[in-house]
Amino acid sequence: MPDTTQPTASNVPATHPVHLVGAGPGDPELLTLKAVRVLRAATVILVDDLVGEQVLDAVLGDVTPPPRRIHVGKRGGCASTPQAFIEKLMVREALAGEKVARLKGGDPLIFGRAGEEIAALRAAGLQVEVVNGITSGLAAVNALGTGWTDRRHAQGVLLVTGHGQPGAAGPDWNAIAQAAASGITLVIYMGVAQAPRIVAALLPHLGADLPAAAVQHASTSRQRVTCTCLGQLVETLQREAIGSPAVLVIGRVLDAAMLAVQAWPGAPKEPSAEPPPWQGWDHDRLGARG
Repeated sequence: MPDTTQPTASNVPATHPVHLVGAGPGDPELLTLKAVRVLRAATVILVDDLVGEQVLDAVLGDVTPPPRRIHVGKRGGCASTPQAFIEKLMVREALAGEKVARLKGGDPLIFGRAGEEIAALRAAGLQVEVVNGITSGLAAVNALGTGWTDRRHAQGVLLVTGHGQPGAAGPDWNAIAQAAASGITLVIYMGVAQAPRIVAALLPHLGADLPAAAVQHASTSRQRVTCTCLGQLVETLQREAIGSPAVLVIGRVLDAAMLAVQAWPGAPKEPSAEPPPWQGWDHDRLGARG
């Protein structure tokens, strides 16, 4: 395990800013040009659990000498590297003169604990730069053939985490449901494990027939997409064995997605009677990318 004993800024000058880099949702082609440049220049990269090796291999395959890769896994509900350890490690490497990149899935500023890491780095007298990435919630709606907003169906979007800080009350799902009822799309990160509680809180305000979907491993070859309605969301997640990492999308913006899916080659025929056509559809083969 790396030594995290802290040098001090007074006797070890920091010559490089620390970069918090968004790796995007998983498809290496969705990395930004700036992310590629920063990663190729780094000497040490602290890699999140949700960042696939294919992303680093695509960027660093011809870099000589290659940077050190330190895996600092963090995933809700699983054994994870303590956040305090990650912050101390970043500080130590940066104060030792290394070019440090902290590589996170999606965008560092969206449920990526970037705020905590920025505070720790600045407290140590270090400069910090954030390189934004495409968040998985955006890749998820793209996989569904729609967007976060559509002026016909949704006038806004609300990004929410289903995995609150330990010991905290977590999101106010009743208030969130009232916002969604006004025409706001809900995009829920890390919500699969908490889906029964979330759905129970949303149903009284939104109704069982509201379209809902889940996208697992968005943008990658392992992508799975399933579409249903709010009243059947928990059952669908269990039946289809949808697990982490996955994004839940709830709202009328999915009406347009369902119409688009019906036009795809090989898509299921629209049932001639209730329930609505999106309920219970399994879109694994439709959502997979080659």
